[in-house]
Amino acid sequence: MTDAHRNHARDLGVLSLAVIAPIWGYSWIAIKVALGYASPFTFMALATGLCAVCFFAVLVATKRPLRPPPLGLTVLIGLLQTSLFNTLATVALSVGGAGKVSVLAYTMPFWLLILAWLFLGERLRGLQWPAVGLAFVGLVLVVRPWDIGGAFSGVLACTAGLAWAAGALLIKLVQRKADVDVLSLTAWQMAFGAIPLITIAALAQSGWPQWTSTFVAGLAYVVFLSSGLCWVLWTFALRSLPAGAAGMGTLAVPVIGVTAAWIQLGEQPNAIEGAGMMLM
Repeated sequence: MTDAHRNHARDLGVLSLAVIAPIWGYSWIAIKVALGYASPFTFMALATGLCAVCFFAVLVATKRPLRPPPLGLTVLIGLLQTSLFNTLATVALSVGGAGKVSVLAYTMPFWLLILAWLFLGERLRGLQWPAVGLAFVGLVLVVRPWDIGGAFSGVLACTAGLAWAAGALLIKLVQRKADVDVLSLTAWQMAFGAIPLITIAALAQSGWPQWTSTFVAGLAYVVFLSSGLCWVLWTFALRSLPAGAAGMGTLAVPVIGVTAAWIQLGEQPNAIEGAGMMLM
């Protein structure tokens, strides 16, 4: 790949992260509201199952090959990035505030920096060090784990961030092993990840969702935007950028999440949290 092609891919990766930020930022509020009409497992089973169906419909419509990418790694990505992350994050969201839980889940970039250093040989250089330091201080100020509204939701959200980071690392490894189609990888990992969620929802069935217009809107937002469009863009960003840089590029998401939760749900950040968002 020439320098011009690499620079073009990098610019598109950065653009992908810019599109992701507001959609993923608001998704925490959309899910929080939708959980008022369905149990966490039922909601995530519906969202991931429908999203997987949509992905395969697009694969067929665009005449892409249906053969899965490297199977073992793709299954692991689905279990970590779709099954485990969505389960932990959604349960945390059902018992904790949308703004603060979204921030705790976004310990992901810091987990990913460590994993990329250990397994991909990526290093921070120059001004990246103070930038990461300021972002980390800002994250701690916003998180304020002693005031998250329950240690249980905090542990779940942080663990969700670790699971997501591990999934992102595996995506980079798959992309290094083979020239995989972004849409195909996203579709297959979503399908494999949806299976445990659907199974858990069936076993723990406590009633069907209330199919109100609000619930349908929240479900559609997750299926088509935050899970559909954004997971494709995230996989593309990981292909175009170093893993650590892609992870740090998502730190605008929790800032948007906190702000949207303040405006719509009345979860007003205090002065310390505001300073943290400024640093991030």
